[in-house]
Amino acid sequence: MAERPDPLDEIRSGLADLDAAGLRRRRRIVTTPCRPDTRLADRNGPVLAFCSNDYLGLAAEPALGQALQAGAARWGSGSGASHLVSGHYAAHETLEARLAGFVGMEDALYFSTGYMANIGVMPALVGRGDAIFADKVNHASLVDGALLSRAELIRYPHCDLAALEARLAASTAPRKLIVTDGVFSMDGDIAPLPELLALAEAHRAWLLVDDAHGFGVLGPGGRGCLAHYKLSSPRLIYMGTLGKAAGVAGAFVAAQGEVIDWLINRCRSYIFTTGAPPALAEALLTAVDLIEHSDPRRTHLAALIARLKSGLRLQRWHLLPSDTPIQPLVIGDNHETLAVSRALDAEGLWVPAIRPPTVPKGAARLRITLSAAHSLEQVDRLSDALNRLEAKGQ
Repeated sequence: MAERPDPLDEIRSGLADLDAAGLRRRRRIVTTPCRPDTRLADRNGPVLAFCSNDYLGLAAEPALGQALQAGAARWGSGSGASHLVSGHYAAHETLEARLAGFVGMEDALYFSTGYMANIGVMPALVGRGDAIFADKVNHASLVDGALLSRAELIRYPHCDLAALEARLAASTAPRKLIVTDGVFSMDGDIAPLPELLALAEAHRAWLLVDDAHGFGVLGPGGRGCLAHYKLSSPRLIYMGTLGKAAGVAGAFVAAQGEVIDWLINRCRSYIFTTGAPPALAEALLTAVDLIEHSDPRRTHLAALIARLKSGLRLQRWHLLPSDTPIQPLVIGDNHETLAVSRALDAEGLWVPAIRPPTVPKGAARLRITLSAAHSLEQVDRLSDALNRLEAKGQ
Protein backbone atom coordinates (compact mmCIF):
# COMPACT_ATOMS: atom_id res chain seq x y z
CA MET A 1 0.00 0.00 0.00
CA ALA A 2 1.35 3.41 -0.97
CA GLU A 3 2.32 5.65 1.88
CA ARG A 4 -0.19 8.43 2.44
CA PRO A 5 1.21 11.96 1.93
CA ASP A 6 1.90 14.05 4.98
CA PRO A 7 -0.93 16.62 5.41
CA LEU A 8 1.53 19.46 6.01
CA ASP A 9 3.45 18.56 2.83
CA GLU A 10 0.17 18.72 0.91
CA ILE A 11 -0.46 22.21 2.23
CA ARG A 12 3.08 23.32 1.31
CA SER A 13 2.59 21.95 -2.18
CA GLY A 14 -0.75 23.69 -2.48
CA LEU A 15 0.76 27.02 -1.45
CA ALA A 16 3.52 26.56 -4.03
CA ASP A 17 0.85 25.94 -6.68
CA LEU A 18 -0.92 29.16 -5.67
CA ASP A 19 2.37 31.05 -6.02
CA ALA A 20 2.99 29.59 -9.48
CA ALA A 21 -0.50 30.58 -10.63
CA GLY A 22 -0.25 34.09 -9.21
CA LEU A 23 -3.16 33.35 -6.87
CA ARG A 24 -1.63 33.39 -3.39
CA ARG A 25 -3.12 36.04 -1.12
CA ARG A 26 -1.38 37.86 1.69
CA ARG A 27 -2.61 40.34 4.24
CA ARG A 28 -1.17 43.83 4.73
CA ILE A 29 -1.09 45.43 8.16
CA VAL A 30 -2.68 48.88 8.32
CA THR A 31 -1.32 51.12 11.08
CA THR A 32 -3.67 54.13 10.77
CA PRO A 33 -7.45 54.60 10.77
CA CYS A 34 -9.34 53.77 7.58
CA ARG A 35 -8.79 56.73 5.26
CA PRO A 36 -7.32 57.39 1.79
CA ASP A 37 -3.99 58.67 3.16
CA THR A 38 -2.93 55.68 5.21
CA ARG A 39 0.15 53.81 6.37
CA LEU A 40 1.19 50.17 6.17
CA ALA A 41 3.59 48.17 8.30
CA ASP A 42 5.46 46.83 5.26
CA ARG A 43 6.48 50.16 3.75
CA ASN A 44 7.87 53.54 4.74
CA GLY A 45 5.81 56.63 4.16
CA PRO A 46 2.10 57.07 3.46
CA VAL A 47 0.17 55.30 0.75
CA LEU A 48 -2.91 56.53 -1.08
CA ALA A 49 -5.53 53.78 -0.77
CA PHE A 50 -8.14 52.98 -3.41
CA CYS A 51 -9.23 49.68 -1.89
CA SER A 52 -11.65 50.12 1.02
CA ASN A 53 -15.45 49.97 0.87
CA ASP A 54 -15.70 53.08 3.06
CA TYR A 55 -17.72 54.79 0.34
CA LEU A 56 -18.86 57.83 2.36
CA GLY A 57 -15.63 58.23 4.32
CA LEU A 58 -17.37 57.52 7.63
CA ALA A 59 -15.07 54.83 9.03
CA ALA A 60 -12.82 57.44 10.67
CA GLU A 61 -15.59 60.01 11.24
CA PRO A 62 -15.09 61.49 14.75
CA ALA A 63 -18.84 61.50 15.46
CA LEU A 64 -18.94 57.72 15.08
CA GLY A 65 -15.95 57.25 17.37
CA GLN A 66 -17.61 59.44 19.97
CA ALA A 67 -20.88 57.49 19.70
CA LEU A 68 -18.98 54.23 20.09
CA GLN A 69 -17.20 55.55 23.19
CA ALA A 70 -20.49 56.72 24.70
CA GLY A 71 -22.07 53.36 23.91
CA ALA A 72 -19.22 51.48 25.59
CA ALA A 73 -19.45 53.75 28.63
CA ARG A 74 -23.15 52.93 28.96
CA TRP A 75 -23.28 49.27 27.93
CA GLY A 76 -19.77 47.94 28.45
CA SER A 77 -17.79 45.93 25.92
CA GLY A 78 -19.95 42.87 25.26
CA SER A 79 -23.50 41.56 25.16
CA GLY A 80 -22.91 38.43 27.23
CA ALA A 81 -25.17 35.99 25.36
CA SER A 82 -27.11 35.32 22.18
CA HIS A 83 -30.01 37.61 21.33
CA LEU A 84 -32.52 34.92 22.30
CA VAL A 85 -31.01 34.36 25.74
CA SER A 86 -30.03 37.68 27.32
CA GLY A 87 -27.97 39.43 24.65
CA HIS A 88 -30.65 41.58 23.01
CA TYR A 89 -30.33 45.11 24.37
CA ALA A 90 -32.45 48.22 24.06
CA ALA A 91 -29.81 49.66 21.72
CA HIS A 92 -30.23 46.67 19.37
CA GLU A 93 -34.01 47.07 19.38
CA THR A 94 -33.80 50.80 18.65
CA LEU A 95 -31.32 50.19 15.83
CA GLU A 96 -33.53 47.55 14.18
CA ALA A 97 -36.53 49.88 14.26
CA ARG A 98 -34.45 52.72 12.81
CA LEU A 99 -33.06 50.57 10.01
CA ALA A 100 -36.47 49.16 9.08
CA GLY A 101 -37.98 52.63 8.86
CA PHE A 102 -34.99 53.96 6.96
CA VAL A 103 -35.29 51.41 4.15
CA GLY A 104 -39.10 51.38 4.16
CA MET A 105 -39.70 47.92 5.59
CA GLU A 106 -41.89 46.72 8.46
CA ASP A 107 -39.13 45.21 10.55
CA ALA A 108 -35.40 44.43 10.56
CA LEU A 109 -32.97 42.01 12.19
CA TYR A 110 -29.40 43.01 13.11
CA PHE A 111 -26.57 40.54 12.41
CA SER A 112 -22.91 40.63 13.41
CA THR A 113 -21.76 40.38 9.76
CA GLY A 114 -23.22 40.32 6.27
CA TYR A 115 -21.79 36.84 5.75
CA MET A 116 -23.76 35.58 8.75
CA ALA A 117 -26.91 37.18 7.40
CA ASN A 118 -26.60 35.55 3.99
CA ILE A 119 -25.72 32.06 5.20
CA GLY A 120 -28.61 32.18 7.66
CA VAL A 121 -31.49 33.69 5.74
CA MET A 122 -31.63 31.27 2.80
CA PRO A 123 -31.69 28.03 4.84
CA ALA A 124 -34.44 29.57 6.97
CA LEU A 125 -36.62 30.22 3.92
CA VAL A 126 -36.06 27.20 1.66
CA GLY A 127 -34.76 23.64 1.93
CA ARG A 128 -34.69 20.25 0.25
CA GLY A 129 -37.01 20.13 -2.74
CA ASP A 130 -37.08 23.91 -3.12
CA ALA A 131 -35.10 25.99 -5.61
CA ILE A 132 -32.80 29.00 -5.43
CA PHE A 133 -32.18 31.03 -8.58
CA ALA A 134 -28.90 32.94 -8.32
CA ASP A 135 -26.97 35.33 -10.55
CA LYS A 136 -23.68 33.68 -11.54
CA VAL A 137 -21.55 36.50 -10.17
CA ASN A 138 -23.26 36.78 -6.78
CA HIS A 139 -21.06 37.26 -3.74
CA ALA A 140 -19.52 34.12 -2.21
CA SER A 141 -21.66 34.46 0.92
CA LEU A 142 -24.80 34.12 -1.20
CA VAL A 143 -23.40 31.01 -2.86
CA ASP A 144 -22.55 29.51 0.52
CA GLY A 145 -25.98 30.34 1.91
CA ALA A 146 -27.61 28.64 -1.05
CA LEU A 147 -25.50 25.50 -0.59
CA LEU A 148 -26.26 25.36 3.13
CA SER A 149 -30.00 25.49 2.43
CA ARG A 150 -29.84 22.13 0.56
CA ALA A 151 -32.28 23.58 -1.99
CA GLU A 152 -31.54 23.06 -5.67
CA LEU A 153 -29.16 25.83 -6.77
CA ILE A 154 -30.01 27.06 -10.27
CA ARG A 155 -27.63 29.74 -11.54
CA TYR A 156 -28.41 32.07 -14.42
CA PRO A 157 -25.99 34.14 -16.57
CA HIS A 158 -25.20 37.55 -15.16
CA CYS A 159 -28.32 39.76 -15.27
CA ASP A 160 -29.84 37.56 -18.01
CA LEU A 161 -33.56 38.01 -17.39
CA ALA A 162 -34.68 35.75 -20.24
CA ALA A 163 -32.57 32.88 -18.94
CA LEU A 164 -33.90 33.39 -15.42
CA GLU A 165 -37.50 33.49 -16.63
CA ALA A 166 -37.02 30.20 -18.51
CA ARG A 167 -35.50 28.52 -15.45
CA LEU A 168 -38.29 29.78 -13.19
CA ALA A 169 -40.96 28.54 -15.63
CA ALA A 170 -39.33 25.11 -15.88
CA SER A 171 -39.06 24.62 -12.12
CA THR A 172 -41.68 22.64 -10.21
CA ALA A 173 -40.21 23.47 -6.81
CA PRO A 174 -42.87 24.37 -4.23
CA ARG A 175 -40.83 27.28 -2.90
CA LYS A 176 -38.65 29.52 -5.06
CA LEU A 177 -36.11 32.15 -4.05
CA ILE A 178 -34.35 34.56 -6.42
CA VAL A 179 -31.07 35.84 -4.99
CA THR A 180 -28.99 38.72 -6.32
CA ASP A 181 -26.49 41.35 -5.32
CA GLY A 182 -27.91 44.86 -5.57
CA VAL A 183 -24.54 46.24 -6.67
CA PHE A 184 -22.18 43.51 -7.85
CA SER A 185 -19.04 43.70 -5.76
CA MET A 186 -16.46 42.94 -8.46
CA ASP A 187 -18.21 44.49 -11.48
CA GLY A 188 -19.82 47.57 -9.93
CA ASP A 189 -23.03 47.32 -11.97
CA ILE A 190 -26.53 47.44 -10.51
CA ALA A 191 -28.93 44.50 -10.78
CA PRO A 192 -32.11 44.98 -12.87
CA LEU A 193 -34.25 44.89 -9.73
CA PRO A 194 -37.60 46.06 -11.18
CA GLU A 195 -37.54 43.22 -13.70
CA LEU A 196 -36.36 40.72 -11.09
CA LEU A 197 -39.20 41.70 -8.78
CA ALA A 198 -41.71 41.33 -11.61
CA LEU A 199 -40.43 37.79 -12.22
CA ALA A 200 -40.59 37.01 -8.50
CA GLU A 201 -44.19 38.12 -8.31
CA ALA A 202 -45.16 36.28 -11.51
CA HIS A 203 -43.67 33.01 -10.21
CA ARG A 204 -44.64 33.42 -6.53
CA ALA A 205 -41.00 33.58 -5.48
CA TRP A 206 -39.06 35.49 -2.85
CA LEU A 207 -36.52 38.08 -4.04
CA LEU A 208 -33.52 38.43 -1.70
CA VAL A 209 -31.36 41.47 -2.48
CA ASP A 210 -27.87 41.78 -0.98
CA ASP A 211 -27.29 45.53 -1.04
CA ALA A 212 -23.90 45.50 0.68
CA HIS A 213 -22.49 48.00 -1.82
CA GLY A 214 -25.60 50.08 -2.44
CA PHE A 215 -26.74 50.88 1.10
CA GLY A 216 -25.64 54.40 1.98
CA VAL A 217 -24.72 55.22 -1.62
CA LEU A 218 -27.77 54.72 -3.83
CA GLY A 219 -31.28 56.05 -3.52
CA PRO A 220 -32.71 59.13 -1.78
CA GLY A 221 -30.80 59.72 1.44
CA GLY A 222 -28.63 56.67 0.75
CA ARG A 223 -31.51 54.27 1.42
CA GLY A 224 -30.17 51.76 -1.08
CA CYS A 225 -31.03 50.11 -4.36
CA LEU A 226 -34.69 49.41 -3.58
CA ALA A 227 -35.24 53.12 -2.96
CA HIS A 228 -33.14 53.86 -6.06
CA TYR A 229 -35.76 52.00 -8.11
CA LYS A 230 -38.72 52.96 -5.86
CA LEU A 231 -39.56 49.30 -5.21
CA SER A 232 -41.74 47.76 -2.51
CA SER A 233 -43.36 44.35 -2.24
CA PRO A 234 -44.12 41.71 0.40
CA ARG A 235 -41.89 39.38 -1.64
CA LEU A 236 -38.79 41.52 -1.09
CA ILE A 237 -36.16 40.65 1.50
CA TYR A 238 -33.42 43.25 1.83
CA MET A 239 -29.93 42.75 3.28
CA GLY A 240 -27.68 45.73 3.95
CA THR A 241 -24.21 45.74 5.46
CA LEU A 242 -23.04 48.25 8.05
CA GLY A 243 -19.27 47.99 7.71
CA LYS A 244 -18.99 49.64 4.30
CA ALA A 245 -20.76 52.97 3.65
CA ALA A 246 -22.03 53.01 7.25
CA GLY A 247 -18.46 52.94 8.54
CA VAL A 248 -18.93 50.57 11.52
CA ALA A 249 -19.69 46.81 11.45
CA GLY A 250 -22.53 44.33 11.09
CA ALA A 251 -25.49 43.88 8.78
CA PHE A 252 -29.26 43.77 8.81
CA VAL A 253 -32.10 42.02 7.06
CA ALA A 254 -35.34 43.94 6.51
CA ALA A 255 -38.68 42.52 5.40
CA GLN A 256 -42.31 42.01 6.39
CA GLY A 257 -42.80 41.64 10.12
CA GLU A 258 -43.77 37.96 9.87
CA VAL A 259 -40.62 37.21 7.85
CA ILE A 260 -38.40 38.77 10.52
CA ASP A 261 -40.25 36.87 13.24
CA TRP A 262 -39.65 33.66 11.30
CA LEU A 263 -35.94 34.44 10.97
CA ILE A 264 -35.68 35.07 14.72
CA ASN A 265 -36.99 31.54 15.23
CA ARG A 266 -35.29 29.71 12.35
CA CYS A 267 -32.10 31.53 11.29
CA ARG A 268 -29.26 29.50 12.80
CA SER A 269 -26.53 32.11 12.25
CA TYR A 270 -28.64 34.52 14.31
CA ILE A 271 -29.86 32.13 17.00
CA PHE A 272 -26.59 30.38 17.80
CA THR A 273 -24.15 33.27 18.20
CA THR A 274 -23.44 35.88 20.84
CA GLY A 275 -25.08 39.21 20.15
CA ALA A 276 -22.90 42.02 18.83
CA PRO A 277 -21.79 44.56 21.47
CA PRO A 278 -24.61 47.04 22.10
CA ALA A 279 -22.03 49.84 21.86
CA LEU A 280 -21.83 49.09 18.13
CA ALA A 281 -25.58 49.56 17.85
CA GLU A 282 -25.22 53.01 19.45
CA ALA A 283 -22.55 53.95 16.90
CA LEU A 284 -24.71 52.64 14.06
CA LEU A 285 -27.65 54.80 15.10
CA THR A 286 -25.37 57.79 14.57
CA ALA A 287 -24.15 56.29 11.28
CA VAL A 288 -27.70 56.06 9.89
CA ASP A 289 -28.25 59.72 10.78
CA LEU A 290 -25.01 60.64 9.00
CA ILE A 291 -25.96 58.59 5.92
CA GLU A 292 -29.36 60.25 5.73
CA HIS A 293 -27.77 63.69 5.69
CA SER A 294 -24.79 62.89 3.44
CA ASP A 295 -26.07 64.19 0.11
CA PRO A 296 -22.95 66.41 -0.22
CA ARG A 297 -20.74 63.35 0.24
CA ARG A 298 -22.69 61.42 -2.39
CA THR A 299 -22.50 64.38 -4.80
CA HIS A 300 -18.74 64.53 -4.33
CA LEU A 301 -18.50 60.77 -4.81
CA ALA A 302 -20.34 61.04 -8.13
CA ALA A 303 -17.87 63.73 -9.21
CA LEU A 304 -14.94 61.46 -8.33
CA ILE A 305 -16.41 58.61 -10.39
CA ALA A 306 -16.83 60.90 -13.40
CA ARG A 307 -13.31 62.26 -12.94
CA LEU A 308 -11.76 58.80 -12.97
CA LYS A 309 -13.63 57.79 -16.12
CA SER A 310 -12.68 60.95 -17.98
CA GLY A 311 -9.05 60.78 -16.85
CA LEU A 312 -8.27 57.24 -18.02
CA ARG A 313 -6.95 56.91 -21.59
CA LEU A 314 -6.36 53.19 -21.91
CA GLN A 315 -5.88 50.99 -24.98
CA ARG A 316 -5.39 47.43 -23.66
CA TRP A 317 -6.93 47.49 -20.21
CA HIS A 318 -10.69 47.83 -19.89
CA LEU A 319 -12.68 49.81 -17.31
CA LEU A 320 -16.02 48.07 -16.83
CA PRO A 321 -19.18 50.19 -17.15
CA SER A 322 -20.15 51.22 -13.62
CA ASP A 323 -21.74 54.30 -12.10
CA THR A 324 -20.96 53.17 -8.55
CA PRO A 325 -17.83 53.68 -6.42
CA ILE A 326 -16.63 50.25 -7.57
CA GLN A 327 -14.58 50.87 -10.73
CA PRO A 328 -13.07 47.58 -11.97
CA LEU A 329 -10.13 47.79 -14.37
CA VAL A 330 -9.86 44.44 -16.16
CA ILE A 331 -6.31 43.49 -17.15
CA GLY A 332 -6.82 39.75 -17.71
CA ASP A 333 -3.64 37.88 -16.84
CA ASN A 334 -3.04 37.12 -13.15
CA HIS A 335 0.68 37.89 -13.22
CA GLU A 336 0.29 41.12 -15.19
CA THR A 337 -2.43 42.28 -12.82
CA LEU A 338 -0.17 41.59 -9.85
CA ALA A 339 2.70 43.41 -11.56
CA VAL A 340 0.56 46.50 -12.17
CA SER A 341 -0.67 46.46 -8.58
CA ARG A 342 2.95 46.27 -7.36
CA ALA A 343 4.05 49.05 -9.71
CA LEU A 344 1.30 51.27 -8.33
CA ASP A 345 2.38 50.34 -4.82
CA ALA A 346 5.92 51.46 -5.62
CA GLU A 347 4.42 54.87 -6.42
CA GLY A 348 2.50 54.98 -3.15
CA LEU A 349 -0.86 53.91 -4.62
CA TRP A 350 -2.65 50.94 -3.04
CA VAL A 351 -5.02 49.22 -5.49
CA PRO A 352 -5.62 45.48 -4.93
CA ALA A 353 -5.29 42.82 -7.61
CA ILE A 354 -8.41 40.65 -7.76
CA ARG A 355 -7.91 37.20 -9.29
CA PRO A 356 -9.79 33.91 -9.65
CA PRO A 357 -11.77 32.41 -8.03
CA THR A 358 -13.14 35.79 -6.94
CA VAL A 359 -13.51 36.70 -10.63
CA PRO A 360 -13.64 34.44 -13.71
CA LYS A 361 -10.45 32.99 -15.16
CA GLY A 362 -8.84 35.45 -17.56
CA ALA A 363 -10.65 38.41 -15.98
CA ALA A 364 -8.15 39.42 -13.29
CA ARG A 365 -8.52 43.08 -12.46
CA LEU A 366 -7.67 46.02 -10.30
CA ARG A 367 -10.67 46.75 -8.10
CA ILE A 368 -10.57 50.52 -7.74
CA THR A 369 -12.91 51.78 -5.04
CA LEU A 370 -13.60 55.45 -4.49
CA SER A 371 -14.59 57.19 -1.28
CA ALA A 372 -16.09 60.57 -0.55
CA ALA A 373 -12.92 61.09 1.50
CA HIS A 374 -10.85 61.16 -1.71
CA SER A 375 -10.07 64.41 -3.49
CA LEU A 376 -10.23 65.10 -7.21
CA GLU A 377 -6.46 65.58 -7.19
CA GLN A 378 -5.95 62.13 -5.64
CA VAL A 379 -8.08 60.54 -8.37
CA ASP A 380 -6.03 62.40 -10.99
CA ARG A 381 -2.86 60.97 -9.47
CA LEU A 382 -4.23 57.44 -9.88
CA SER A 383 -5.40 58.07 -13.47
CA ASP A 384 -2.03 59.51 -14.47
CA ALA A 385 -0.18 56.52 -13.02
CA LEU A 386 -2.41 53.99 -14.77
CA ASN A 387 -2.14 55.77 -18.12
CA ARG A 388 1.65 55.83 -17.82
CA LEU A 389 1.95 52.18 -16.73
CA GLU A 390 -0.18 50.90 -19.58
CA ALA A 391 1.68 53.04 -22.13
CA LYS A 392 5.04 51.59 -21.15
CA GLY A 393 3.66 48.04 -21.14
CA GLN A 394 3.86 47.39 -17.41
